[in-house]
Amino acid sequence: MNLSGKEAETPHQSGSEENNVHDVAIIGSGPAGYTAAVYTARANLKPVVFASSVAAGGDLMTTTEVENYPGFIEGIQGPELMANMQQQAERFGADIRYEDVESVNLTGDLKKIVLQDGTVHHAKTVIISTGSEYRKLGLDDESRLSGHGVSWCATCDGFFFKEKPIAVVGGGDSALEEALFLTNFASNVTIIHRRDTLRASEIMQDRALNHPKITFVWDSAVVGIEGENKTEALQVENLKSGLSQRLEVDGLFVAIGSDPRTDLVKGQLDLTAEGTIAVQGRSSKTNLPGVFAAGDVIDPTYRQAITAAGSGCVAAIDAQHYLESL
Repeated sequence: MNLSGKEAETPHQSGSEENNVHDVAIIGSGPAGYTAAVYTARANLKPVVFASSVAAGGDLMTTTEVENYPGFIEGIQGPELMANMQQQAERFGADIRYEDVESVNLTGDLKKIVLQDGTVHHAKTVIISTGSEYRKLGLDDESRLSGHGVSWCATCDGFFFKEKPIAVVGGGDSALEEALFLTNFASNVTIIHRRDTLRASEIMQDRALNHPKITFVWDSAVVGIEGENKTEALQVENLKSGLSQRLEVDGLFVAIGSDPRTDLVKGQLDLTAEGTIAVQGRSSKTNLPGVFAAGDVIDPTYRQAITAAGSGCVAAIDAQHYLESL
């Protein structure tokens, strides 16, 4: 997203600038954005949600069964959960628009939001809930088999691989944490790492290297994923010798990091060392008055639907209190 996007000089389909002033504008959807919309709508703040034309609903739109979100005894499909949240927000009057934000100016009493079609909106408060994006391997079948053996979240999906062989790609703390967690379910876990040494902390290395269910494939990368309707095997290439091997697994967990979606606000909002938006303590308050952030875009650690939803609640209440103080 380009922070230098031009404003429209004439009114567009959403109306003139004068009519596009909101108490609350929420940029991004997913559990954080939709929860913020539910709370602010119930407070009669008439939020507008710019949910994106491409990524509305966030990462859960590409997740199959969600079994760890409270209240759904038999689990629920990710897209269905997001549709429920969206409809709940709309029930209370949230205005959800499948539009993309091109640029923002978050300073001043009225924040400026410019959409990709040039339409300009203003808001007294803005909640940023743009989420994060898992880094991918870039393989042709990676997205096709997402939710069918390929995953980026052991906490979300590990339960589905009871007594099955699993592979984890990565060499940092997050990869070893995923692998150790997966040993609770898997018959065995193979960690595939591009180097011959790990980047993880010493204590995590000791735990993984000494775990009876974990083995390592060093100096190697996954170059192919086999399977028609589900993951069946991996093609693994040794980066030093060039030799390939076929590794039969039912699951592939990619743990090579994630990137918070902060391009829209860089240069305006303070960021943490991890690249997430910095907030004050347990609040959602950023360094700019009237600007709040919620969900994975502020969370480098947990990145769960339930923590994102709770974060969206916090942002909504913070925004409400800010408006009451004006």
